[in-house]
Amino acid sequence: MKVSRRDFLKYTCLIVPAGAIPLSRRLLGATAESEAEEKYSLAGHKYAFIVDSTKCIGCGECVRACNMENKVPEGFVRTWVERYTITKDGNVIVDSPHGAPRRKGKTDRYNFEELKSVPAPEVAKAFFLPKLCNHCKEPPCVPVCPVGATYRSPDGVVLTDPNYCFGCGYCIQACPYGVRFKNPVTRTADKCTWCYHRITNGLLPACVEACPTGARQFGDTAVADSQVAKLLSSQRVDVLRKELGTHPNVRYIGLDTEVR
Repeated sequence: MKVSRRDFLKYTCLIVPAGAIPLSRRLLGATAESEAEEKYSLAGHKYAFIVDSTKCIGCGECVRACNMENKVPEGFVRTWVERYTITKDGNVIVDSPHGAPRRKGKTDRYNFEELKSVPAPEVAKAFFLPKLCNHCKEPPCVPVCPVGATYRSPDGVVLTDPNYCFGCGYCIQACPYGVRFKNPVTRTADKCTWCYHRITNGLLPACVEACPTGARQFGDTAVADSQVAKLLSSQRVDVLRKELGTHPNVRYIGLDTEVR
């Protein structure tokens, strides 16, 4: 993307105003997030997302629900499901066409034939693993944004303000989990927001609500008796790429050692 000197100076000058605006008013204009924040208190929340990889069946309903709820452009996903196939000789095959098996019709619900196939006798184990933005406590995408459009809100959600983002792509390159993309319609950085417009209204993220097996769980750990608080205290959980020190807020139950 070519940016004129005039436009560059205009966007650069936004750094101070963007940082000076309270986070509760960062998402200005006719956005669902800003409407929700009018009645929502940012203080006192500590959200967490839990994925139980032992329960995911790879149906892709979560991806479909997310795409519909957030009007994700064709060919892009905010969340996806990977299939891991580990052969007896130790080879790890990862595939995820269209983010997850795509529904075809009432009689043939999912197009598994698009997935790479391995002869059954050669397979040691196979499983599905959902992935999404980790909403890190130390998000690499935040400090690289030249205009302060990407930020972490006080309730722990990493967001991008579309009113300030001009699509430079620095945050997309900085994310080590590959969860960000440039929206071809808005020309701004896009990713999972945990359905911020829903959770600020007391609803669950669309993917959590759509999951038929309960593999996805979301809640507020500040509430002692919440389901996610109970799971975190009773289950052994892990995070993706712990060595990076980003401190993800998406935890996994039953995370396999072969997961990349």
